[in-house]
Amino acid sequence: MNTRIDAFYGRQSVDRKDSISIESQLEFAVHEFRGENYREYKDKGYSGKNTDRPKFQELIRDIERGLIKRVVVYKLDRISRSIIDFASMMELFGRYNVEFVSATEKFDTSTPMGRAMLNICIVFAQLERETIQRRVQDAYYSRCEKGFHMSGKAPYGFKLEPTTVDGVRTKMMAIDPAAAEQVKQMFEMYADPQTSFGDIARYFTEQGVNFNSGELQRWTLSLMLRNPVYAQADLDMYEFFKSQGADVVNDAGDFTGLNGCYLYRGRDVTEHKHANLKGQILVLAPHEGIVSSDLWLRCRRKLMTNTVFQPGRAAKNTWLAGKIKCGKCG
Repeated sequence: MNTRIDAFYGRQSVDRKDSISIESQLEFAVHEFRGENYREYKDKGYSGKNTDRPKFQELIRDIERGLIKRVVVYKLDRISRSIIDFASMMELFGRYNVEFVSATEKFDTSTPMGRAMLNICIVFAQLERETIQRRVQDAYYSRCEKGFHMSGKAPYGFKLEPTTVDGVRTKMMAIDPAAAEQVKQMFEMYADPQTSFGDIARYFTEQGVNFNSGELQRWTLSLMLRNPVYAQADLDMYEFFKSQGADVVNDAGDFTGLNGCYLYRGRDVTEHKHANLKGQILVLAPHEGIVSSDLWLRCRRKLMTNTVFQPGRAAKNTWLAGKIKCGKCG
């Protein structure tokens, strides 16, 4: 029969000056072992928001194999910042008769007071995590509303160039002339009531034009035609988004027909920002638009009348279903 031993678990999410190293965590915890043998489990570069970490999962497996009698950590949040995850962990520790010790918070689960303190600390660890998430979210939306380019590469037709917004260095989109002409052509073609996504995609494929190293796909084209980043936003654009229930950050007088717009998902909105505009956030962007407001709105209203395309549906009712497609629209 194996003799159970103590275990030290350390986690460091990022390597920076204000982040305590795993080595320092061990220095705080080592006196708990009182000279006895212990096994180390260390995860570096992993967040505490979940338990999907290699060494932590190895610790769990060793507990389930009956090898561990006590787990010592520097601080409660090294295990997890989730109250649900930690509750599951405590249930696991109880099932395998494993004690838990937090070296700096001075409690262990071998005593009633320690168990009570643990439950209190779990609640506050969860509160801290949710507070941090809220601050990050608030900062994100604050930058959105000031017209910052938030992340990712520029949409087709633009390139990114350095700029300064409110004294903060960031990037803004500038028109890529050759690609912008192709974007204009897409909008002009789709504004024709008889032209479909498939017509436009085939046209550009036949012309040998690649979009992000591949042929233009219909779903990509659909998103591009819905994106107000391309529009020269004027008062008609403002009134359209207002009528659809979007939260427009800028005043109507700011919509002068020059700038494009950023569309962001609104707080607590679950639907895709291009599918339903209600509650989504529209902000004037610092870059110039590519297509006129009138052309963009004609395309958008046509898109709103489209039926939903559902690729890959299972054949029903006939053996021909799913095998024959329209040569015009695909």
